[in-house]
Amino acid sequence: MAAQFGRRLRRGATSTAVAAVAVAALSASGAPGVPLAGSSGDARNTGTTPQPDEGAATGNSPYYTQLPPLNTPHKPGKATRSPLTGGSESGIPASVLAAYKKAERTVADSDAACRLPWQLLAAIGKVESGHARGGRVDANGTTFSPILGPVLDGRGFALIKDTDNGLYDGDTTHDRAVGPMQFIPSTWAVWGQDGNGDGRKDPNNVYDAALAAARYLCAGSRDLSVAADLDRAVLSYNHSNAYLRTVRSWFEYYKRGTHEIPDGSGTVPSDLGGGTGPRAGGDTVSPSPSASGSADPKPGAKPKPKPKPKPSTTPEPGGGSNGPNPTPTPTPTPTPTPTPTPSQGPARLENAGTGPLTAATGDAFAERIKVRARDAHGDAFAEASVTFTVTGDTDAAFAGGKKSVTLRTGADGTVTAPVLKAGEKTGEFTVRAAVTGSSLPAVGYTATVTTRQADELTRIGDEALTAAPGTEFAETVRIVAALKGAVASGVAVTATLITDEGEPAENDKGPYFKGEDDKAVRTLTGLRTGPDGRLALPKLYADGTPGTYKLRLTAEGGATLVIDLTIEAPAT
Repeated sequence: MAAQFGRRLRRGATSTAVAAVAVAALSASGAPGVPLAGSSGDARNTGTTPQPDEGAATGNSPYYTQLPPLNTPHKPGKATRSPLTGGSESGIPASVLAAYKKAERTVADSDAACRLPWQLLAAIGKVESGHARGGRVDANGTTFSPILGPVLDGRGFALIKDTDNGLYDGDTTHDRAVGPMQFIPSTWAVWGQDGNGDGRKDPNNVYDAALAAARYLCAGSRDLSVAADLDRAVLSYNHSNAYLRTVRSWFEYYKRGTHEIPDGSGTVPSDLGGGTGPRAGGDTVSPSPSASGSADPKPGAKPKPKPKPKPSTTPEPGGGSNGPNPTPTPTPTPTPTPTPTPSQGPARLENAGTGPLTAATGDAFAERIKVRARDAHGDAFAEASVTFTVTGDTDAAFAGGKKSVTLRTGADGTVTAPVLKAGEKTGEFTVRAAVTGSSLPAVGYTATVTTRQADELTRIGDEALTAAPGTEFAETVRIVAALKGAVASGVAVTATLITDEGEPAENDKGPYFKGEDDKAVRTLTGLRTGPDGRLALPKLYADGTPGTYKLRLTAEGGATLVIDLTIEAPAT
């Protein structure tokens, strides 16, 4: 957690009532995902110190418990444009917002099936550090001073002994949560990322921390568009139902719209609570349907209220929203969505307009594979799970080096595979698209990887290439390759000294290259143009036979260039 750890959340009647109203407003909005999947109510803190738990990313450190403003960007169910201006409380500092969105894009390219929304990262960043202490970061996104949580020494918080020799948290006895996303060192050692490409994995850099949090939340096969998976992801970050509710509140708030504010102008919440051990406003996680994988509540289902519990005669520690003798509010039990039977699945899978799949070695395929699922009536089938698999003797793979990815179809029944990238092996291979776990026929796509090619070779420079007998040519032969007017990199080129005949052959006299043991070589293979399409040939040497000779350069793709070389007659 960020600075100001000495300040705890006050759970007086007034502040708790306001929080209850905020939660009620969000719950009543009907916005997708607002109800906690399988929520079992508010489990209160018992005041006992929990066992050490290193499974959470934050070590269950304390967090900011402030809820979003009641004046949300727009009323639930109303479509409006996101606000362009607003107060610092509801805004997100520019660099921090950029880090959240960059992490979303990066994960979408490598793990599209996770469906990570940047607003979830923003919600966690808000409750963990107030968006890096209100965006107090430098131009590279690194906080001006480290953001450290309390010492996890078992006194009021979890007991986690030092795992990093003080490398990240400066403590060689116990660990502390570090950075804008509050990773404990042992978790950072596994999940740390370089989000800004500076070659370092710094938990106090918002780009690194946001991408690490994104990867952590997407662990396993989670689909964060599913409420139960999202709940499990957040609970893996901090094992507290109160934490989950707080993150969920900010998540829904940011989904309704937010605005960018200058770095350093954000506000840091003052209400610090949560965490493991005796604390105000927190609780520990009890088993619930969301954590055990049961079905999500069905949207629009009418809940069946539980029997109304009898009023408590013993006040809870710290008071409650209804005064010293609060009456617990019954929690409605949502009707679960029935598990689909095989007959409710798609009836077939078909190609959805995918064109030819061809790419040169090392390049990304310009075309992306797209399929459509249909039901027995021929209508589009949404939310069908489709697995794309690369098969055959190839080193091609989807973004992130994955050979197989699983995604779900959209409302129109279509789903597009991630970008496919060719390896260094040429030839054909197959990509199969199949309904996950179904015996329905798969859709196969043939993809071809070709060598890099050039349709034009041009000599760089126009100096005469001459040498005296028994000497080396002073000028180096340099060329540039192009394909359809663009630079052609990585193109294989062959250089041959040829005879000047109707059907040229390799010459046995005149200029030559040097091979092993300085032997004369008049054909060179394995030459390749660089990233700029250019190629400089090895040195050429002249034997003792004066005359004009020809050097032929041939590139993959058919481009040819012939250059004259002259061995001058000795002076008399």
